[in-house]
Amino acid sequence: MTESLRIDRKYCLLTVLIRGETEVNINDLLGRTIDCSCGRKHFCEIKKVIIEDGALRHLPDLTKEYRKILVVCDANTYRVCGKRVFEMLGEGKAGLFVYETAGFLIPNEEAIEALKERVTDETDLMIGVGSGVINDLCKYVSFLKKLPYFIVATAPSMDGYASIGAAMILNNMKITCGAHVPEVIIGDAGILRNAPMDMIKSGYGDILGKFSCLNDWKLSALVNGEYFCDYVYGLTDEMLMRTKNLGQKLLSRDREAVQTLMEALVGVGIAMAYTGNSRPASGSEHHMAHFFEVVGIMKDEPYFLHGIDVVYSAVCTQMLREELLKLDEPKEGYRPGKAEYEEKMREVYGDAAEGVIALQNRLGWYAKNYIGIYAEKWREMKEILAEAPCSGELIAYLESVGLDLGDFEKQYGKEKIQNAVWFAKDLKDRYTVLWLYDLLFYGSRK
Repeated sequence: MTESLRIDRKYCLLTVLIRGETEVNINDLLGRTIDCSCGRKHFCEIKKVIIEDGALRHLPDLTKEYRKILVVCDANTYRVCGKRVFEMLGEGKAGLFVYETAGFLIPNEEAIEALKERVTDETDLMIGVGSGVINDLCKYVSFLKKLPYFIVATAPSMDGYASIGAAMILNNMKITCGAHVPEVIIGDAGILRNAPMDMIKSGYGDILGKFSCLNDWKLSALVNGEYFCDYVYGLTDEMLMRTKNLGQKLLSRDREAVQTLMEALVGVGIAMAYTGNSRPASGSEHHMAHFFEVVGIMKDEPYFLHGIDVVYSAVCTQMLREELLKLDEPKEGYRPGKAEYEEKMREVYGDAAEGVIALQNRLGWYAKNYIGIYAEKWREMKEILAEAPCSGELIAYLESVGLDLGDFEKQYGKEKIQNAVWFAKDLKDRYTVLWLYDLLFYGSRK
């Protein structure tokens, strides 16, 4: 039986988030239905989250009811602890599938089919051993096969462990597919703190990106009338506040800092599960990060790890907010015609262009009278834009963990970054500051 909890807008988050003064009690967010003042009931179907030193020792007990388990990893995560997980379960009980790929594993049609082929009629549990891509592939394929799955995290690198969606690249498009949450998340602090430093930086960057996405969510609620929940907003914000100053400790692999980061990443994933989508954790900064990834894959160009792209992009989107705040009133800028827009889409997105164009044709946002909405609500919009921390503060957080904004500019160049500002918004069906900036400034930097 699950516990029911009623909250209102003044509900004190600390009563469910904090044990003592420093430890986030993630499991208090599970196993209860929250009857929220937003009008929805929030629930997360994850049964257990274990983030501690030696967390792997719990695996045999957690899996005792299952008879045929498929362990999934890639070559790197097999070496980290995939082999150990397989051996703990025993060859008689577990099968093993290792993705052998050169470079990044891409969660595309080929990778999905390869995993589906390894699932048999006897398989009753899938255990992913890895981080972002392994988690997404196991989440998606287990959902298609109607199987439960566990994830053994190997790096505190992203916030998707507990989310309901799986980030896939299908038909050259970055798509968040509906799936399900894992039954169990295991994060062994000893393994997590020894992850590649770029992956730890990526997780920190993913959390810092919430400054941007939360601001976008408020903006969309005002401009587009999008659903908004104060409680879920506050939950994500609390995870951000608890993590934002940990940069230097993460750089030294401090155990408590790494554990707090992992707990925050899982907490944000639970926030996404509460709303049934990624809105509490993904906005303009994620859309730009997806742009760099999609274009990078299509054109065989380098791109950063997801969370690193996210935080660099968050600085960029904050600079857009600061530019918008200088305007006394909104005035529509140059608007390209349909032919010019589609030509630019094909130039920027290549084989993915038709899918992007079709998405925006369905949404119809280019035809919407946004300038009228902006004129009516400009004062309130500026108040929301002003809530986000300045770009200088974000850059200081970057530098605390050894990230240099100059590397972002060096990696992509001014033209590619500017293309992301103008066209990353078209990848998604979600309103962000990129739509606002596009209408008021497009063409001003030609």
